[in-house]
Amino acid sequence: MADTRHDPVVVIGLGRFGTALALELAARGTEVLAIDRRPKIVQGLAGRITQIAAADATDLEALRELGVAEFYRAVVAIGGDLESSILVTSLLVELGVDDIWAKAVTHQHKRILERIGAHHIVLPEHDMGERVAHLVSGRMLDYIELDDGYALVKTHPPREFVGVPLGETKLRSKHGVTVVAVKPKGESFTYATADTVLQYGDVVLVAGPAGKAERFAERL
Repeated sequence: MADTRHDPVVVIGLGRFGTALALELAARGTEVLAIDRRPKIVQGLAGRITQIAAADATDLEALRELGVAEFYRAVVAIGGDLESSILVTSLLVELGVDDIWAKAVTHQHKRILERIGAHHIVLPEHDMGERVAHLVSGRMLDYIELDDGYALVKTHPPREFVGVPLGETKLRSKHGVTVVAVKPKGESFTYATADTVLQYGDVVLVAGPAGKAERFAERL
């Protein structure tokens, strides 16, 4: 399979989400074609993004003229105008774009985008709210749900696991989680092994089923 990570990307819609995404991609060295129907927005970003165009992305001919069909990956970053979001996504499907990402603002919006052919759906506000809720309600330093029901948690090690080689704690069999990396105080993260001995002040990355990973982080 070809490596498509550095292929050019089309970003359609330059609100806060689309602009941040386009600028970050550009900063990472990815060629970006950014499209928005508002000339003022386009003018303000000119020179900061590889290619940028003021055009109506709900017009199939406009997308063809911009060469959107030649791109492997596209992101529909339109959020507030649901009709435009849905129409643009359907036009990208019609043009044969292989990898379509789309921003949704509600779960109903997400379901519609999935039905018409978007390959990946992002719910930025919902996902961030859910993540912050996990952090506010517990002792975790960070929380990322990698897939439904599976999470990566950044936390401090509970005292019962301090000073003991990880291989002797039987973490996986007893608690259903795995310490995958450890960051000693003042140092960088490194892979955890069976011989790793955790210390007070360490930060650990723990992977496992979401509930079990959260319970591990809550142990004192």
